[in-house]
Formats: sequence, structure tokens, C-alpha cells
Amino acid sequence: MKWSDFMINKDEIYTATEIVRNFSSVLNKVTNGDIKKALIVKNNKFEAVLLSMAEFERFEKAVELLKIAYSQRKSENDK
Repeated sequence: MKWSDFMINKDEIYTATEIVRNFSSVLNKVTNGDIKKALIVKNNKFEAVLLSMAEFERFEKAVELLKIAYSQRKSENDK
């Protein structure tokens, strides 16, 4: 993962209304990799994120690796 994965690009921000009206278009942008994620804003608050399955699976793997690293480090410190 890179820091740019966590950066917010203004092209990735959509209101809930925009998502409702343009769901297929936004979904295509996400799944085709034109954008990494679609941040959904409702009532001026970030409420949700739309990711491709590939991106979601990548985040899941990263979380699993972090859990393993944490467990190993914790068991080393407990000795």
C-alpha cells in the first residue's frame, strides 16, 4: 500500500444524490480503475466508500497481514 491510497482526490467525492442518479457510471469508474474509490457524502458528512472487489480484497489482505504481525510482535513481547 502507498500513501496515495489514503489520499482523497476531489474527483472521488460524490454526493448521495449523485450516486443515486449516476450509480452505473460511478461503479464503472471504480471497477475500471479510473478512480480508486468513491467517497459518498450525505448531509455534508462522509458516510460511505465504494470500492472495487479487487481493492476491497487488497485491503482485507493488508488487515490480515497486520493482524499476523501484531500477534507475532505481541507473543515476542510476552516472552
